[in-house]
Order: sequence, then C-alpha cells, then structure tokens
Amino acid sequence: MAQLLFQAATIEIQFDPLNDWLYVNWLGNQTEESVRAGATKILEYVQQERTRKVLNDNSYVTGMWGGAAEWIGQELMPALSAAGLEYAAWVYSPDIYSRLSTDSSLQHVTGGVIVLPFDDVATAGSWLRQM
Repeated sequence: MAQLLFQAATIEIQFDPLNDWLYVNWLGNQTEESVRAGATKILEYVQQERTRKVLNDNSYVTGMWGGAAEWIGQELMPALSAAGLEYAAWVYSPDIYSRLSTDSSLQHVTGGVIVLPFDDVATAGSWLRQM
C-alpha cells in the first residue's frame, strides 16, 4: 500500500514500496511557481526514500506551465540525478496546453535521468517496473 508523503492543492506525493517508486499526482491548473514548489518536494522525497524511480502523473493537470520547462531540464533533472533518480515515467495530461508544456520540459532534459512520456498510468507503470 502506498504511503502518502505530501499533499497540497496542486500535488500529492506517495511512496509505493511494492514498486519502490514515488508516485506524483499533479492536480489542476499549474503555474511556474506551483511546479517549482512541487518539484522541490519531489527532490526532497527522492532523497528521503532513496528511490531510483518516479511515476510523474499529469493526468489531472490543466493549463500551460511551460515557464518552468527550462528550469526542469537544466536544474531539477540534474539535481534529481545527483540524488539517485535514474528513471521517470511522465504521464501526459489530456489537456493540450499541459501536454505542450510537458513536451517543452522534455526538450530541456539533457541526460542523467531517463525520462519517457506516456499516455496513461498503466503503460507508464509497466515500463517503470521493468527498469
């Protein structure tokens, strides 16, 4: 059973001991500020739980948050890699603007963490289990 580590209006972070990953559920309209704050929490819990994997679920995200894209690729991902993260499965939102923001973020990821986008949680989880 997953353990709730953190909950706020725009994000929930759980540790799934069976799969040994963080499950990050982003909720609603995101801004650059909410993305940075949530991502900082992800980094904190990757360090705390010493996990190599994150399932980053944007299924319930709406709107554009692309202002954080460069920061995600150039600062967050290297910090996550240094903390031990190796794999991230990123589930797209059905919202086209959020999807564009995800694609923009992924363009800035240059190495370290292997990040792949998926259209649904089941497929993302299946891939992540194999890593």
